[in-house]
Amino acid sequence: MNILSDIKPVSTLKARAVDKLKQVNETQRPIIITQNGEPKAVLQDPESFENMRNAIGLLKLLSMAEHDVHNGEIKQQQEVFAGLERRFDAE
Repeated sequence: MNILSDIKPVSTLKARAVDKLKQVNETQRPIIITQNGEPKAVLQDPESFENMRNAIGLLKLLSMAEHDVHNGEIKQQQEVFAGLERRFDAE
């Protein structure tokens, strides 16, 4: 993938919006929109955007878990399951 081919000025988006929307949905490659030569926005298909958000969410969870392990904030598996059993038995 050559990202340089996916950088377009805002005038291209204005003139060919339907084509550019079709392109990002068919290729699932984002288009970087520039204004006055500076990157200002990214046009991306919804599925790729959702996948990216999910991946970022998982990375945040992994980072939080790594932090907890590093700080000794962990529980043994038996302790977790026992707590869950007590919780659900009480309901």
